[in-house]
Amino acid sequence: MTANRLDFKRVLPIFALTFVDVLGLTVILPLLHLYAATYGATPFQIGLVAAAFPLAQLIGVPVMGALSDRYGRKPLLLISQVSTCISFLMLASANSLEMIILSRLVDGLFGANLATAQAAITDVTDEGTRVQGLGLTGAAFGLGFLFGPAIALFSLEVSDSLATPALIAAAYSFASILLTLFAFKETLPPQRRQAGRVIQAFYLFSAVRMLRRPRLNHLLVLMFGQQVVFFAFESLLGLFILSRLGLLGQGSALVFIYVGFILVYVQARLIGRWNRQYGERRLVWIALGTLALGLLLLSATPDQPHPLYVERKAAAILREMKPTAAEAVIGDISITLPDDRRRGIGGLAWFLAALIPLTVGAGLIRPALNSLMVQQAPAGETGAVLGVSAAFVSLADAIAPLLGGWIFQTYGASAPFAIGGVVMLVLLFASLLLLRPQPVTAGQPR
Repeated sequence: MTANRLDFKRVLPIFALTFVDVLGLTVILPLLHLYAATYGATPFQIGLVAAAFPLAQLIGVPVMGALSDRYGRKPLLLISQVSTCISFLMLASANSLEMIILSRLVDGLFGANLATAQAAITDVTDEGTRVQGLGLTGAAFGLGFLFGPAIALFSLEVSDSLATPALIAAAYSFASILLTLFAFKETLPPQRRQAGRVIQAFYLFSAVRMLRRPRLNHLLVLMFGQQVVFFAFESLLGLFILSRLGLLGQGSALVFIYVGFILVYVQARLIGRWNRQYGERRLVWIALGTLALGLLLLSATPDQPHPLYVERKAAAILREMKPTAAEAVIGDISITLPDDRRRGIGGLAWFLAALIPLTVGAGLIRPALNSLMVQQAPAGETGAVLGVSAAFVSLADAIAPLLGGWIFQTYGASAPFAIGGVVMLVLLFASLLLLRPQPVTAGQPR
């Protein structure tokens, strides 16, 4: 690998298996509440189904990441992918709500696919290419979110059984196993593996050790804080655009496709060039600034439904909608539908423009923070650090819908995004103080 040039021959298999893994996951994600509702689940139980995976990841991902430092990336990738495949088969054959929850717990405990793939990326990149490499895994994630939901909807059109999309997800997961077996070459040779005892991987799931490291704990807190705000945005976006723009299911899907295209462009085309030009610290500052700008603009979206909106039809569809994860735990979130006498293009145009800086920031922030974390990681603990980072993201994903939903319900549709924008500004100012370059002494991680 030449300086500042990404070795695509090494990275593309990781990109491919990440894409296939995410594709399997995103076939299932939009339908989880339907699986739960099929068995007469209460709103709280639907929320439990949604929360089972991220809560299990809090335990599983740091451990799996640390074990990948000890035994190599390929064995742990295979364990993760096999367990994910098994969880989809469990979901396809589920005949009770308990089986559905168990399938999500199995995937959460042992499915550390993305964190392990990111660790593999760091093995085959240097400081000049690491952010770009990590950005490619983000691009794979974005592509998965473009195609997975569409495959799920199509599968339900041709089959009335909820087992069909679960079996499709299992097939994609099996394909990722084959990719890992035959196309992925081990990126962590034995001489670079952690020599310490395996039991260290289980020391409070590695998180306490990481939080005690001064420069690393700042990065973990930034990762957690921005993810709480951003995932609250994601989980409430459908409710927001319904209340402001009158967009229902198909409209929401088109919005996510629009976001996906921007995300893929940022991570495939911009992030590498910007990292070489500005460096990881400035990328973090740019990301937090654009996230703050996008959220504040989004909160000011005019209350103007799109030109084809009909309030009476929207109200009829709304009565049939299943509760979201946020509604499942905190209760029904009341939605005031926009008046169809105010129809126009201005609200939609403002909203789509606000999504551009928001999505640019989302595409930059996690690769840049993870790259900085890897620089602070002691030799042989890259997987452990990225595992803890992924666990903090999972914890944020479990908290964000509930916190954001409560704010939405209590203070109105704009409040979660306006408050989120202010929080991003606070994180930006904190990062300007905390992420200053530090002198490096011999034997210390950077």
